[in-house]
Amino acid sequence: MTTSPRRPVTMADVGAVAGVTSRTVSNVLSGNKPVSPTTRDAVMTAVRQLGYQMNVSARGLRTGRTGLLTLAVPALRIDYFAELALAVVDAAERRGWAVTLQQTQSDRSRELAILGGHDRLLSDGLIFQPHALGPDDRDLLVSDQPVVLLADHPLQAGADQLVLDNVAIGRAGTSHLLGRGRRRIAMIGPNRDSGASLAGAYRLRGYRQALEAAGLASAPELVVEAQRWTWEGGAAAAAELLASGAAFDALFCGNDSLALGAMHVLLSHGLDVPGDVAVVGVDDIKDAARSHPALSTVALETTATASTAVGLLLAQVERDPSYRGPMTRTVPHRVVERASS
Repeated sequence: MTTSPRRPVTMADVGAVAGVTSRTVSNVLSGNKPVSPTTRDAVMTAVRQLGYQMNVSARGLRTGRTGLLTLAVPALRIDYFAELALAVVDAAERRGWAVTLQQTQSDRSRELAILGGHDRLLSDGLIFQPHALGPDDRDLLVSDQPVVLLADHPLQAGADQLVLDNVAIGRAGTSHLLGRGRRRIAMIGPNRDSGASLAGAYRLRGYRQALEAAGLASAPELVVEAQRWTWEGGAAAAAELLASGAAFDALFCGNDSLALGAMHVLLSHGLDVPGDVAVVGVDDIKDAARSHPALSTVALETTATASTAVGLLLAQVERDPSYRGPMTRTVPHRVVERASS
């Protein structure tokens, strides 16, 4: 017995499930006309439920747009970037756009390919976190296509930027530990790779500033490199720190993944957290609140960052008359105190 091929899901099908017309579905998915948040949520829920696939080729012929945005980050194996990617996809989906993901591995040639390669032409705009490109690459970061940069420091490029104040982040995490009476504070994070360590270098500067403000000298033996900002990288760095015999009563880590790996090693060596060693990370990834003890961290407001980045990019793509870019905004951060400190 033969079976008939399944009929493709149409906008009319989506509208029937969402309780709206197919024209409203089109408005939600194209972003051409404003709709209420309630209507948008109903349509996107129906899209997911039915597995609706937009005909991108037809849309491109009709509107001159692909309906796709590109997000390029260093590595999705790093929890912060994985969570940022999900937040960007969600923010774009609420506006009726899809997102393609690219990993650069903090490699300069890959970052340049993302900026100027053929793949860039397959989407309408780019949200890009460069690691291997820096202040001397200003001309490379300027583009006639819509772009929003997620930067570890201001890049002086003619593009919208959301900038992390990494010096202030390092200062905030270290100051929190100082406020808990800790005086031998170690740090895990910076490394010799100038591209991958950019955030680490700035957070190290903030760490040292906080110590100096408290009248304490930065001890070189308490700063440990981490070649990868992963759980495994944090575990290896903590093991190295313990093996060195250096005395420390607190640990500030470049990100939460490093902190969680380091905390596992501390606990496995019989140390109490925070009794013997207080620990603070950066990012506020989901696993930070789930760990035991729960990890104190400097939160980077990932959801708000993603929403702002998508909004700035679509203002360019859709030629919003109220857009006044390019502009630079600082990503907010705040200390979240939990049991580890």
